[in-house]
Amino acid sequence: MDKETKLFQLTAHIIMTLLTVLALVPILLLVISSFTDNDTLLRNGYSFFPSKLSNSAYTYLFDQGDVIFRAYGISFFVTIVGTTLSVIITTLISYPLARNDLPGKNVLSFFVFFTLLFNGGLVPTYLMYTGVFGIKNSIWALIVPGLLMNAFNVLLVRSYFVTGVPTEILEAARIDGASEFTTFRRVAVPMAKPIIATVALFVGIMYWNDWNNGYIYLTTRTDLFSIQNLLNRMIQNIQFLSSNSSSVSNVQEGLAQIPSATVRMAIAVTGILPIVVVYPFIQGNFVKGITLGGVKG
Repeated sequence: MDKETKLFQLTAHIIMTLLTVLALVPILLLVISSFTDNDTLLRNGYSFFPSKLSNSAYTYLFDQGDVIFRAYGISFFVTIVGTTLSVIITTLISYPLARNDLPGKNVLSFFVFFTLLFNGGLVPTYLMYTGVFGIKNSIWALIVPGLLMNAFNVLLVRSYFVTGVPTEILEAARIDGASEFTTFRRVAVPMAKPIIATVALFVGIMYWNDWNNGYIYLTTRTDLFSIQNLLNRMIQNIQFLSSNSSSVSNVQEGLAQIPSATVRMAIAVTGILPIVVVYPFIQGNFVKGITLGGVKG
């Protein structure tokens, strides 16, 4: 390794270390703030070294255990089912578009790319899902709007099928008597595991963090709230009590029992914790999938 290469690697490592620290510092401050005493946080502000620690924010959250755990269950169900269906649909659309012998390939590719640039807008989309699909106030309201479909993921998987799955292997499977679907299921999909894992991560994070669909489509079924919807509702309730404490009787007494500042930090930590736990297990596939899927084909 020559001197210039060593210097480049040293500089790259220093820059990446600084960027990593910059990314981790806000998360560290968030976690510490969630364990800070509420009065101390209001009096002294955010600090990496608070004068008094407390777990009152988490105690307040988990005192509502049944509601919290039910919302967690709905979030896990929606994330698993939505991610599985979305990955299946994305893969089934991407594979034919990667084939040169697909009739009308350019036209179909244009339709997919067009949806990447334009969509129907909020009101037509709402009318379509509630009037045609009838998903309002059902569990499908949390799944279907994120399902059909993400053109960026389709193009990413299509590029991977073009560059990461050799045509010769597909032709060899066909010569051995495999049908088109068998070739796709037993040859193409196993070779595309890195990009499938990458897309699954993208979609899974989207479903886990989504609160907008529940906010729009679940108007009466609050028992179907995901953890993000529930945490958002709790923040809104605390803000309402804080802003109306002078005009509503007994609110000051109730508000004093809620660690209103630190509970917001605890809510954020609770929301990101599953993603932080899962991400290290699929990081390897994520890097490989993005690298190969980004090659134009």
